[in-house]
Order: sequence, then C-alpha cells, then structure tokens
Amino acid sequence: MSSIEVRPATLRDAKVIAQIQVAAAQDAYKGLWPDSALANLSVAQRQAYWREAIQLCEPQLLVAHVDNEPMGFVGFDRSRDKGTPSTTGEIWAVYAAPQHWDKGVGQALVQAAREGLQEEGCTKVTLWTYQGNGRALRFFEQAGFEPEFDSAKTVDVEGVKLQQLRLQRTVA
Repeated sequence: MSSIEVRPATLRDAKVIAQIQVAAAQDAYKGLWPDSALANLSVAQRQAYWREAIQLCEPQLLVAHVDNEPMGFVGFDRSRDKGTPSTTGEIWAVYAAPQHWDKGVGQALVQAAREGLQEEGCTKVTLWTYQGNGRALRFFEQAGFEPEFDSAKTVDVEGVKLQQLRLQRTVA
C-alpha cells in the first residue's frame, strides 16, 4: 500500500468527510448509542457542518488519503473546555473510514494534528471519548494519550446517558 498523505481539507472534501464520519460513527458506536441515533446520522447535516468548519477554519481540518482516496480526517484547534490555558489544544474529531481501520490512518491524523497544534504554540492536547468505546480508548492509548480520571462528564444521546472521559498528552 502507498504511504498515507495528510493535507488540509478543502470545500470539495466536505461530503466525503461527512460520509466517513457517519459510516465510522455507525460502526464504532453500535451498541453504545441507541439504534435510532445511529440511524438518524445525516450525511447532509454533517456535510453542512464541515463545509462551514472548512470555510471558518474552526476547527482546522486535515484529510488523510492514499493515491487521492480519502481515508479519514481530523479536526483540531484550541481546547473548547472552560478554564484551559491557551497552550492546550484539542482534537475535536478524528475518524477513519471503517474499511481503513488498523492501517495507520488514525495515527497519521493524530500525529498531523499534534504537529499543527505545536505550530500554534500548544504544549498539551486533549480529546473526549466515550468510556464504553474500548476500541477508541486502546487507539488513543497507543497514540500516547492518558485519561484524566477526574474529567468524566455525562452526555445525553437521545435519552441515553453516556460517560465521556477526557484524555491528554503532550503535543511534542
């Protein structure tokens, strides 16, 4: 397989980014989210969101591809969490198309986000993930992230209460 390349997203990427996010979420969150929430994920809604994000550069978006075939994306910027210093960045979203899982796409995206955050002067990067998502927790642990055990928060997904945990690591 050719090497994975990571580049800034363009408006033309918004639809494929949305398709990747919906497919990955429907696979990764099966058994975690209610079936109705998974079924209601909309490529059109996600595409509109990502188009706006690309236009505003918030978050910054990068796309991983091999031979111009998009395989995944990452969105990152300063931390959205209240009380965090300006030197704390956050990975807002990272998704790889399910058929490209376990091929290094996610690691390439996380590394590119860390490099982007370092260029912005960040020294720490955080992200939020579901406590019940063992696959994601293992992936992020392999990428050097550690849980902040006092950071758990509850989110509501169509009436189902789920716990999220903030993970962190140094940028460098």
